[in-house]
Amino acid sequence: MKQESRKAIRIVSVILGVVLLAVLVLSSVYVTTEDQYAVVTTLGSPSVESRSGIHFKIPFIQQKTIISKNIRGVSIGYHEDTNATIEAESVMITVDYNFVDVDFYLEWRVTDPVKYLYASDDPENILKMISQSYIRDTIGLYGVDAVITTGKSEIQAAIKEKISERMVQEDLGVALVNITIQDAEPPTEEVQNAFKAVETAKQGAETATNNAEQYYNEKIPAAKAEADEIVRKAEAYRQARINDATAQADKFNELYQEYARYPEITRQRLFYETLGEILPDVKVMIIPDGSSIDTYMAVDGSSVPASALSKGGVQ
Repeated sequence: MKQESRKAIRIVSVILGVVLLAVLVLSSVYVTTEDQYAVVTTLGSPSVESRSGIHFKIPFIQQKTIISKNIRGVSIGYHEDTNATIEAESVMITVDYNFVDVDFYLEWRVTDPVKYLYASDDPENILKMISQSYIRDTIGLYGVDAVITTGKSEIQAAIKEKISERMVQEDLGVALVNITIQDAEPPTEEVQNAFKAVETAKQGAETATNNAEQYYNEKIPAAKAEADEIVRKAEAYRQARINDATAQADKFNELYQEYARYPEITRQRLFYETLGEILPDVKVMIIPDGSSIDTYMAVDGSSVPASALSKGGVQ
């Protein structure tokens, strides 16, 4: 009986020894992959193992914590699982005093696993609160149109820069990788309809502007061509008047030269020429005193018999 009891005790001891040895072996070995850090703490002093593979540690004296190197995400303004809106996080006010419902998604990763574990109790929650603060601050600098339509890229870049700088200051062992606006819209149906009406009006204004520019582009060339034609005609008329005035001035100068040489003859000739212009249908004859010739010369150069003078000729 005693031998059987001793035998059973030895068997149990062997089993306990094997189990203890297995526990010691298992607690002495750990494996990491390429996307993992291992933080090994030795009597309160941490160290980082970032290489992948099989590693050893002292059982019970050294403790390990596995931390992922992968990018993680956190949603702001909605539940990531159900996609339900969280109004306390998503509803914000813009610089033009409009309310807007904006959802964000943050992507972050661990850069220093020791600081991630020991610099704060909940670095992910701290990152989320800092992000919410800068999100509201930045949204408040833009109008509702920019937040919902054209300014998303600029807003995202501004928020990312602010958060990244703040996380460097906090030194929590985490870094922001990216932040994106998932959705942005007015918070109520009435405001949504009003915003849609504004967008429709903007599109109408753009269409009217494009039509006006098209009309301008069609009419201006024709108007310029017409203006050029008017200028050309005016220039031709101006040149014709100059030429006419120049000719008249030359004629006057020639006449003056004749007058300077033969004033009396020139004066009489001018008188008779003017009289001929005033009375174009009347024959004006010049009959010298005491003349006895039968034919006289008219002012216009034609010959007239003397007998015609008694029938109505003009002397």
